[in-house]
Amino acid sequence: FTAVTGETGAGKTMVVTSLGLLLGGRADPALVRLGADKAVVEGRITVAAGASAVVRAEEAGAELDDGALLISRTVSAEGRSRAHVGGRSVPVGLLAELADDLVAVHGQTDQQGLLKLSRQRQALDRYAGDAVAVPLAKYTEAYRRLRAVSVELDEIVTRARERAQEADMLRFGLDEIAGVEPRAGEDVELAEEAERLGHAEALSSAATAAHAALAGNPEDPEGIDAATLVAGAQRALDAVRSHDPALAALAERIGEIGILLGDVAGELAGYADDLDADPLRLGAVEERRAALNALTRKYGENVAAVLAWAEESAARLTELDGDDERIEELTAERDALRAELGGLAQALTDARAEAAERFAAAVTAELASLAMPHARVSFDIRQTEDPEGVEVGGRTVAYGPSGVDEVELLLAPHPGAPPRPIAKGASGGELSRVMLAVEVVFAGTDPVPTYLFDEVDAGVGGKAAVEIGRRLARLAKTAQVVVVTHLPQVAAFADRQ
Repeated sequence: FTAVTGETGAGKTMVVTSLGLLLGGRADPALVRLGADKAVVEGRITVAAGASAVVRAEEAGAELDDGALLISRTVSAEGRSRAHVGGRSVPVGLLAELADDLVAVHGQTDQQGLLKLSRQRQALDRYAGDAVAVPLAKYTEAYRRLRAVSVELDEIVTRARERAQEADMLRFGLDEIAGVEPRAGEDVELAEEAERLGHAEALSSAATAAHAALAGNPEDPEGIDAATLVAGAQRALDAVRSHDPALAALAERIGEIGILLGDVAGELAGYADDLDADPLRLGAVEERRAALNALTRKYGENVAAVLAWAEESAARLTELDGDDERIEELTAERDALRAELGGLAQALTDARAEAAERFAAAVTAELASLAMPHARVSFDIRQTEDPEGVEVGGRTVAYGPSGVDEVELLLAPHPGAPPRPIAKGASGGELSRVMLAVEVVFAGTDPVPTYLFDEVDAGVGGKAAVEIGRRLARLAKTAQVVVVTHLPQVAAFADRQ
């Protein structure tokens, strides 16, 4: 519990102004002292490892210094502003993001923390405990499922024309491939056959000539062929092979050559006889290759790729053709989830309304001791009509991840005054005291570790100042509290703390 004290004009508000800059407040060039080129404010904030503020700062490239986050803000005389967090230059907007998890400022001109409607709802939910936490957890789960279903349904419906066009394209391609009926490896086989048929005459002549050279030509009985020469060589060696084993071995090898020559000569003869030089067959092969080439130009670099495309496209077409059935399924699931969400939202609203009554009574009791004996606080829990929303209590209202409720804290400062939002229903000093009462009631439920109250004791004295000091001390048992004050009664509680 820290008290910043001093007479009027001593500069106490400079503390609040400096914190406002560190927390992303508007940079006013009037803050720069006359004759200076810039104003600088720096802060060292001790934070727990893993805290949300630390995570967000580290995402921006900041580094901790011995468990502390170093923040600086520079304002030039021309009004330009620069911010640094953990040694890294960052957008000023990041400071405002960090502020939500670091410091709640309750001053006469700068208000943060519970003046934000989202923070008011969050604080009320924490105050309510399990009465809200249990239905909120169920609601959040159903909300996420509904969002996922709605996104998928919108995707299918919105892109219906595109998906229909895609289905037509796939169907045309599959029909074209089915009409050709390609076979795996067929393009390679046909290419080889076309090459062979296109050179059938040359191949036949070469095979015949080779056969004649190996086995002789019946039309030239006196011609010398390889088989005859090899046979003569073998006969010459067979006559004397018994006299030398080495020569016998050579004779065996020549015999093997003769056998091999006979085999090759026989295959050449068969090749020449079987060679098909039919130009009709060549025409059929080229026609088939043209049909396959038409497919490979559109669907893949070869027949194997075309067949793979057909398999994948068939699966995709099955998915696209099932759109109507899927739309019906998703629509039914969406409607069921909407109905479920409406029931959970109603339970959430009821739990918040019950907690809000207890909250209002507790804060009103606190205000009675803070020089606001006739003030009354209440909650306005309302919903917004939305034809695209969910049905709650016979109305179709907007919904979000935290329910259908807009939660706002109201203040009636004196009897007969209509309840108004707390930012509009009180003077600066009264507003600070309202925030103090709220924070005391919510002590331990708000995640912000530091509270700053500026002129919370404005316009009061005596017993009221003592009561303000007591409540600040009570709040200081659960969080760090800084108060800017000119009253010794309030500062005395900081000394005791």
